[in-house]
Amino acid sequence: MKFKTKYDSYNINTLPKGCKYCVRGEKLVLFISGICSRACWYCSLSDKRKNKDVICFNERIAKKNSELYKEIKESNASSMGITGGDPLLYLNRTISYAKFAKQKFGKSFHIHIYLPTKLITKDKIKKLSKYIDEIRFNPEYTIKSNELLLKNDIEKIKIASLFYKKENIGIELPMIPNRKEDFLKMILELKDIIGFVNLNEFELSETNMDKVTKKYKLNEGGYTIKNSIKSGIWIINEIKKNKEINKIKVHLCTANLKNNYQFKNRLKLHKVLPFGDKTKEGMVKYLVTNTKPKIIQNPKNKKTYFYDKEKKRYNLSESLAKELIKNKQKIFLIEEFPTYDRIEVEVQELN
Repeated sequence: MKFKTKYDSYNINTLPKGCKYCVRGEKLVLFISGICSRACWYCSLSDKRKNKDVICFNERIAKKNSELYKEIKESNASSMGITGGDPLLYLNRTISYAKFAKQKFGKSFHIHIYLPTKLITKDKIKKLSKYIDEIRFNPEYTIKSNELLLKNDIEKIKIASLFYKKENIGIELPMIPNRKEDFLKMILELKDIIGFVNLNEFELSETNMDKVTKKYKLNEGGYTIKNSIKSGIWIINEIKKNKEINKIKVHLCTANLKNNYQFKNRLKLHKVLPFGDKTKEGMVKYLVTNTKPKIIQNPKNKKTYFYDKEKKRYNLSESLAKELIKNKQKIFLIEEFPTYDRIEVEVQELN
């Protein structure tokens, strides 16, 4: 299919700027809070985050600016996406983090934000526009087909055009199969205001499972909804045929993109500790020992090991590991995520 991307997604008229950073793995996700102004039946937030006032910088649960700074540096991020919950419920918090990131990493550090339309006002958008480069709206019309909701969404989204160029205003739509005609209608209504549309493949989660499985069938694998991608492709084709809207950027973001490209690319960019060996998938392998061998006490060997305070173990060079194995020292090959949580996926004793 000619508009299928190398990231296993679908796009016409190039990707929105925020998406470009995302697919390359260069975006840090700032989860501002799990508290929301709405209760969308399709919401896919996990139990750990949904309706809980928790702040996350990628996998790092934290609040301090210093922790945000560390995460940006360690993940080698050149952009940030702010999401929730509803960032407008925590406007001062949202602005504070965005301002800090701009001050520390410069104007070129791209920031985009995901906003439910419910609490939008002119004053709030004006305040955000000082630090947010790209604004992405989650319309209430996605919850149910209702003309009043559609009208209200359009009026709210129009406010953004007072402070943003068209190319930096977009909408995010969950690709619910039986709503494709409604969503195409909304795009037509917003043609003079928005520069891009992001269609997200509809995914199952622990929090929306009961409601979703009653209405929709699942694809093989069990976590994406059947005909979601097909419906997104239908919208793209309809837009391409329509001269009124065929210049709008449209990206159909798939679950495969998120899992096999965006996440893996982020892992590949992430810094690792000394003597870590990156795999093709972005994981990291360490040769380690948990007890301090006598050979490490020799000053000559300082450059062949690193003490990992968090894991309370010694990362070893390959040559030192081989020498310690000869001396009957227990050595382990550990594979783990390079991210803040550093989840271990495999531990193998080499002796």
